[in-house]
Amino acid sequence: MVGQLGGIPVLVLREGSERTQGREAQSTNINAAKAVASAVRTTLGPKGMDKMLVDSLGDVVITNDGATILNEMDIESPAAKMMIEVAKTVDEVAGDGTKTSVVIGGELLKKAEELLEQKIHPSVITSGYRLAAERARKVLEEIATDIDIDNDEELKKIARTAITGKFGESYRDFLSEIAIKAVKAITETGHGGKRVVDTDNISVEKKVGGRIGETELVQGMVLDKEVVHPEMPRKVEDAKIALINAALEVKKTETSAEVKVTSSDQLKGFLDEEERTMHRMAERIKESGANVVICQKGIDDVVQYYLAKDGIVAVRRAKKSDMEKLGKATGGKIVTNVDEISGSDLGHAGLVEERKIAEDKMLFIEECENPHAVSIVIRGGAEHVVDEVERALHDMLRVTGCIIEDGKAVAGGGAVETELALRVREYSASLKGREQLAVENFAAAVEIIPRTLAENSGFDPIDKLVELKAAHERGEKNAGLDAYTGKIVDMWQGGVIEPLRTKKQSVESAVEAATMILRIDDVIASKREAMPAGGAPPGGMGMGGGGMPPGGMAPY
Repeated sequence: MVGQLGGIPVLVLREGSERTQGREAQSTNINAAKAVASAVRTTLGPKGMDKMLVDSLGDVVITNDGATILNEMDIESPAAKMMIEVAKTVDEVAGDGTKTSVVIGGELLKKAEELLEQKIHPSVITSGYRLAAERARKVLEEIATDIDIDNDEELKKIARTAITGKFGESYRDFLSEIAIKAVKAITETGHGGKRVVDTDNISVEKKVGGRIGETELVQGMVLDKEVVHPEMPRKVEDAKIALINAALEVKKTETSAEVKVTSSDQLKGFLDEEERTMHRMAERIKESGANVVICQKGIDDVVQYYLAKDGIVAVRRAKKSDMEKLGKATGGKIVTNVDEISGSDLGHAGLVEERKIAEDKMLFIEECENPHAVSIVIRGGAEHVVDEVERALHDMLRVTGCIIEDGKAVAGGGAVETELALRVREYSASLKGREQLAVENFAAAVEIIPRTLAENSGFDPIDKLVELKAAHERGEKNAGLDAYTGKIVDMWQGGVIEPLRTKKQSVESAVEAATMILRIDDVIASKREAMPAGGAPPGGMGMGGGGMPPGGMAPY
């Protein structure tokens, strides 16, 4: 980039930097975002296809999950990365709807490109899109229906909708039951009586071997750990659990220390004192009434021996996150000093047992009275199967959590988007000025969802869109496309239901991504300079000395 100052060229950017401006910059960014949208578009809906992603090391991921596809794609374009960041936000907030947000975002940019070619300023387009998004939000709240969260059949419909089209769909009734029980177990009452669901309190363990139908929900915790000593019992009923965040070992000095031993008696005294210290640790645990110890740090062999002698089960090196979940599951407190442990600090579980799952031993802490943390052990015949079931289950858990927190849902199958398009078009007629064109284009853009559902199901998208519009104009707000028969049916009656939060977040995020990309009219990309063999940057001072480059000072 070169500027002029009194006829003297002024270098502002590093040599080799690239700059694209105006219409060219907008076109480049829009095309990059559209490419991301087209990559995930074919995966949308019950009959969407899967993607095989192969990284530089040859590792393979086969998935239909939008968030995973976008995370695994090795993308260079900054504009495309912005689309992916928006999809991540949707996944974090709503757990589902990532593909919808990206596909709508791509279509909004495609429609914006048509307006840019008509010499309409990007600020006018973004203003129109924001007006349309605000109207869409109000429409969504109007058409949303309250859900009875105590009715498991209603919740199952939402969970089943989340897994439709994903791997493991044949087990959707079984998996949806697990998801609902897990989410209900961890639901807590927050400020003002509001329900709060933190799905981080659901621990998921994956084990290859067996079949998906052997996946199980544990009302407690499952640790991917084995009992530390062979003489310890492998099963304890009516378990009293000590959660210890301290090393059951002799402490080392914090500073370097040296002790000179001049006789064998002194050495024996040191060793005896070490053993007495460790024996005291085991005694304190026994006196507290604990018969199971979960330790976040190490357990010395001597302590293991004394605990085994007293019939106490012990596990070491438990993860911090697992310790916190164990506290919620068993009602125990995490203790940082063994000398201060008491019976009131202990957690309780009906059964603690070490079991062999596939080739690994795992510790099951179950039959907890009122666990606020639970575990799901996912089984499957291959690693790809287990990974894909985990991704599907993640979506099911999140959407169930959204419904329990918000209590509002909308119909799926393209019904919402068709209704939005109809209502936003009506709204655009009340506007004046060029924003009206952008609002109309927003309405056309959201129709990409029912059109894509029809395409991916093998039906004519134009015919199905016409049928859908006709049904909604007759007032059938829940009319959507049945991807299996091609008929326009009431999606609510058909059990295709999605959380209101998912749809709201998808539309809002799509608009945010599109408006952010449209406002960029200048892209300046700096090139990182390669280091020369000597290690000094070009033009800088090397190791052997400095001074000015040949010919005097470098030009500005």
